[in-house]
Amino acid sequence: MSVNSRDILELRNRTGAGVMDCKKALLEAGGDLEKACEILRRKGIEIAAKKKERTAREGLIGAYVHTDGKIGVLVEVNCETDFVARTEEFRNLVKELTLQIAAQAPRWISPEDVPEEVRKREESFYWEELKESNKPEEVKRKIVEGKMKKFYEEHCLLEQEYIRDPEKKVRDLLVEAIAKLGENIVVRRFVRFKLGEGDDE
Repeated sequence: MSVNSRDILELRNRTGAGVMDCKKALLEAGGDLEKACEILRRKGIEIAAKKKERTAREGLIGAYVHTDGKIGVLVEVNCETDFVARTEEFRNLVKELTLQIAAQAPRWISPEDVPEEVRKREESFYWEELKESNKPEEVKRKIVEGKMKKFYEEHCLLEQEYIRDPEKKVRDLLVEAIAKLGENIVVRRFVRFKLGEGDDE
């Protein structure tokens, strides 16, 4: 079968993938745009996994101050080369991350960054909630796991829903950028200031 250029353009706009990759994905999906998106997303995850171990020391520090001057964000995002750091795509990614942090106020980058004492405190709280329940232990465990997953989705940047597209996580945004730019990309650190707000840790 053949695919038309309109579908290729639509898929490219949705995913940011190259023209040939879009064409191959559409052919593999039998012309189904949604399936082609999924194929490209899977491919992006595979590419990202392969590049994960590569050192990322270049990049940019992005800054954002909300129009009312009451919220400010600084974020360091690393890539492998200065060439990629200067591209419009990378700059846009950094900008989107500053907006995400300003809007959603994450506390950590990923679940791995959550301090052990905080993790234990949350788990203990959820177990305490279920103490009087007659549910089997395995069911309780799954409930606690579900609540912890929700906790990470609320407080960890990479697990949050992307503000412009709730179907995506911020992690997906990074994976897509890695697949498109061909380099490892890492959110190194961030800080969010809110006027009059102290450190609540």
